[in-house]
Amino acid sequence: MQLRLALAFAVLPMTVWAQKVEVLAADPVNFPGVGDSNSPVHWANGNRFVFNSDGLPLRAEGLDMGRMRYVRATFLLNSTMAPWWLEATYRDDDGKLYGWYHHEIYTFCPTEDAKYMGVPVIGAVVSTDNGHTFTDLGFVLTDGNEAKCDAKNGYFAGGHGDFSVILDREKKNFYFFFSAYGGQPGEQGVAVARMAYADRMAPSGKVFKYLDGEWASEGIEGKVTPIFTVKTPWETAFPDAMWGPSVHYNRELGEFVMLMNHACCDVDWPAEGIFISFNPDLSNPKGWGEPERVIQGGGWYPMAVGVEPGDTDKEAGATARLFMGSDSNHVLIFRKGQKGVLPYSLERERKR
Repeated sequence: MQLRLALAFAVLPMTVWAQKVEVLAADPVNFPGVGDSNSPVHWANGNRFVFNSDGLPLRAEGLDMGRMRYVRATFLLNSTMAPWWLEATYRDDDGKLYGWYHHEIYTFCPTEDAKYMGVPVIGAVVSTDNGHTFTDLGFVLTDGNEAKCDAKNGYFAGGHGDFSVILDREKKNFYFFFSAYGGQPGEQGVAVARMAYADRMAPSGKVFKYLDGEWASEGIEGKVTPIFTVKTPWETAFPDAMWGPSVHYNRELGEFVMLMNHACCDVDWPAEGIFISFNPDLSNPKGWGEPERVIQGGGWYPMAVGVEPGDTDKEAGATARLFMGSDSNHVLIFRKGQKGVLPYSLERERKR
């Protein structure tokens, strides 16, 4: 999960995706912590909160995204697990803050030449003090495949991680969009699982992966059918794969939007580009459109954060900041149909 940023990147000319979104350069906005993962955002008591993780989550708050303050570490009350990256959150109506984390287990590959290879897993937490402390609810997604200790990608020997979680509009199911790094090549890529909203406090054994057209594969050690399958598997030195999905609901489009990084085709997962896909229905994994590249190069962990009060990484309107890690140098302008690009003003954004 070490952060790698490609310093040279470019916004691409208009293509098919420009019918729905345009990327514009903007004054920089930076979160206070290091974002070595997706950085979930929520609102509480009229204020915006963000978690940045680099092996330990930090929570910051503030109305202005570029001036978040009061940075504090978060703690697990019932666990000494480390490292962990808080990659997704959901604040319930009763004030409980549910979260989901990426954790890396390194004991799978004890050999000298693979001593730093890990296998990520995804777990759940809940907080009753707005994210200052969390209770660990256990792992909910693991891949169950034998670790590939001879993997040459430089980081992982398999596992599930680098993900986002979003609740559907009907408040029926949470959907987990994650990176599947293990198993056969046909099982690797960007995959999806879901859990009933009613099971959020007791999630163990309640998350089911999408496999062969059904939501019936066990979250723990079950197989997956990826939404976007790798072209070259992760165990090679030069993987060609989508990863790190971040999904939000876009009010302007009335659709869900997925941003992903594309690693290709060299050592250390270089960012070939940032890609986007759209889908009106979370329950239909086949409904995601062919990914289109919106930025050439760029950095890890692309994420959209809406700029209106109440907007988060899970919902945005016509304008959203595009973050890569904890830094944003662009805005995304979404529009429905063929209407013109909405005017963008950073000063107006700051006043929201």
